[in-house]
Amino acid sequence: MRLTLRVWRQKNADAPGTMTPYDVDGVSPDMSFLEMLDTLNERLILDGDDPVAFDHDCREGICGACSLVINGDAHGPERTTTCQLHMRSFADGDTIDIEPWRAAAFPVVKDLVVDRSAFDRIIQSGGYITAPTGSAPEAHATAVPKPVADTAFEHAECIGCGACVAACPNGSAMLFTSAKVVHLNSLPQGAPERESRVLDMVGRMDAEGFGGCTNTGECATACPKGIPLFSIATMNREFVRAARKR
Repeated sequence: MRLTLRVWRQKNADAPGTMTPYDVDGVSPDMSFLEMLDTLNERLILDGDDPVAFDHDCREGICGACSLVINGDAHGPERTTTCQLHMRSFADGDTIDIEPWRAAAFPVVKDLVVDRSAFDRIIQSGGYITAPTGSAPEAHATAVPKPVADTAFEHAECIGCGACVAACPNGSAMLFTSAKVVHLNSLPQGAPERESRVLDMVGRMDAEGFGGCTNTGECATACPKGIPLFSIATMNREFVRAARKR
């Protein structure tokens, strides 16, 4: 396939950015999107140009580092991570716009790389448990009803990629934060910090400059791991409960 790429190029956080066009030929439909970008970068390096900076790590859909907005969609047209998106999702002759996550709390570092350390600080504020567990306990020592375990597992699937923020017209991190809160608050091990966790994590989220949630639902649509929209409502109930107790 022959494609025209319009890639966001920005030298650093303070420099102005612009969409730069590139023609890429010989793209196999079986290539992943990142492999296609590797092909572009190999050509740019051979030509003596600066390669396009983009984040990646596992390339297995696990880490969520491959954060790109492709033709206006977080991670592209398929509900998956960018590294698992293949070029067969596009047609020969297509023009593809490639941009970084767009959010005030995710400043651009260079080109397609953004600083997502705001997520780390939200986790540090309450995404943990303090109950001493020691070695691995007997599986049946703490009874957890299956519906509760299913809820915890469903929300634990969040990989923190930030697609929910990039897809939200308000740049909200409510889906990410609610996934972490609901995951731990569902389990008995998370009970000691149940109230402080939701108050601290929501407070940190607001302090980081993420937008407010207006329930447009774009976050859940873009989430590659299928975190449900109702988790936000669950976190809101947890927040009201904790605020009243405090």
